[in-house]
Amino acid sequence: MDDDRPDVLLTGLLFYDLVLTGLAGPPTPGEEIWTDGMGCGPGGIANLAVAAARFGLRTSLATVFGDDLYGAYCREVLSDQEGIDLSLSRTADGWPTPVTVSLALPHPRLRSTGGTPVHDRALVTHGRQPPYSQDALTGDPPEARTALVHIEAEPREWLAKAAANGTRIYADVGWDPTQRWSTDLLDQLSLCHAFLPNETEAMAYTRTDSAVAALGTLSELVPVAVVTRGGDGAVAVDQTTGEYAQVPALDIDVLDATGAGDVFGASFVAASLGGWPLAERLRFAVLAAGLSVQRHGGALAAPGWYGVDRWWRSLSDPELKRAYGFLTDRLPDDPGPPVAYAPVTPSARRP
Repeated sequence: MDDDRPDVLLTGLLFYDLVLTGLAGPPTPGEEIWTDGMGCGPGGIANLAVAAARFGLRTSLATVFGDDLYGAYCREVLSDQEGIDLSLSRTADGWPTPVTVSLALPHPRLRSTGGTPVHDRALVTHGRQPPYSQDALTGDPPEARTALVHIEAEPREWLAKAAANGTRIYADVGWDPTQRWSTDLLDQLSLCHAFLPNETEAMAYTRTDSAVAALGTLSELVPVAVVTRGGDGAVAVDQTTGEYAQVPALDIDVLDATGAGDVFGASFVAASLGGWPLAERLRFAVLAAGLSVQRHGGALAAPGWYGVDRWWRSLSDPELKRAYGFLTDRLPDDPGPPVAYAPVTPSARRP
């Protein structure tokens, strides 16, 4: 396209993620559990950045790296391996990179449609408040085609500036640890083009009792409203085109669900920038998120064009071939080289 703006602008907290899988259950006090499933890599805001970059989007990330081995490793992966623009990012002297240990555990009460256990995560995180805020990192944000943001109770100044300079804001929201679910947060949707919460968050903030009812309320506040439903897929309304779509999830065995929502969001943005119909945008995002849960971690599990192309070429299910037939016209002729998935441990770097 004749447009040299970043396709996606991102800012937020970065983590070094260590994910353990293959666990039958959590350890009890005094117990040691061995497992043969592990992966590591950048996490947090990096999940969105890598997922976007692997679809060929020019991705600009404003974040803070610690001046430690974890920070250096994450910076190297994002810049050198994934080609993400880090010119807005900073390395903070004496500040440790936040670290999250994720235990992927089978949920005792839930099963997928195929009868396999549904996995959830138990997380332990060490981190400190970064020395640079999102507003300090972005300043007057560069004009970008889109921004993927995580809205919080306290509005960020850069968000209003980005919206004013023509950047389309795609937003999600996280779990409210206070469980007050203040509706004041929804005031920020006036700056947004799209809002993509999961159904628990959507129902809590809208005070409704179903994903569809929550979608109806959100569609009055933002042009494009999407509610993700985990194993039940996703539902969305696009007021700019008058479209409504509801798509099922794929029946996929879950190794690790870390970052699946972020992969969904970045994939939805990629398809939206392509001007796809709403149902195709939803199916594409559901597919990419589904492929990501088959790998360790969040950022490095993102499939990109390479992963989607491999899935499509190996597909034999006639029903899925019909549902995803639009990919024949969407996949690039060259999906790129194989993506690098999360290693068990980082390889030694040259000094």
